[in-house]
Amino acid sequence: MSDCIFCSIIGGGMGTEFLLEEEDYVVFRDINPKAKTHLLIVSKKHIPSVADMEQADRPIMGELIWAAKRVADDLSLKAYKLQVHVGSEAGQEIFHMHVHLLSNYA
Repeated sequence: MSDCIFCSIIGGGMGTEFLLEEEDYVVFRDINPKAKTHLLIVSKKHIPSVADMEQADRPIMGELIWAAKRVADDLSLKAYKLQVHVGSEAGQEIFHMHVHLLSNYA
């Protein structure tokens, strides 16, 4: 989607540094961090939110959670929290499925 900032980032159009990139996702730092470590784990497939997933998309969320574990291990995070916002009323600002990883414990 040409108007989706995450699609632009994934496509390399924004010059964003990826901490991790695999077939189904990318991981990069949030530009407005809400914690010492604030990463975004973003599906490469454009799905607006969890509410828009189809049965065939089920493995994607598992991949995003697995990516969170991998990058947390790589950064030696002692504790972290994962957040998924579904809908603007729940705080979703970018309508492209992603998980926030937040930690103040390095």
